[in-house]
Amino acid sequence: MNANVSIKVTLPAELAEAMRVKVEAGEYASAEEMLKAGVQTLIDRDKALDRWLREEVVAGHAEYLADPGKATDAEDVLAHLKDRRTRRAANG
Repeated sequence: MNANVSIKVTLPAELAEAMRVKVEAGEYASAEEMLKAGVQTLIDRDKALDRWLREEVVAGHAEYLADPGKATDAEDVLAHLKDRRTRRAANG
């Protein structure tokens, strides 16, 4: 059984207004539903970040430690990223 807990939240005026607009537009049934969705989104994002760190970053680091010679030089990566950004900007 899920227990609900009542809390009081104070928001800056611009956030309260944004919430009001979204509720009035029908995007959310109520401010409470919008806050629930926001908190759930943050929880999901944190879980995804944790999963990425464990599965991708740790695995990549272990791969590097096993054979550092396969690593790509940081300057090469930066040059590649700058080149890609320049090409994208040129293509609009």
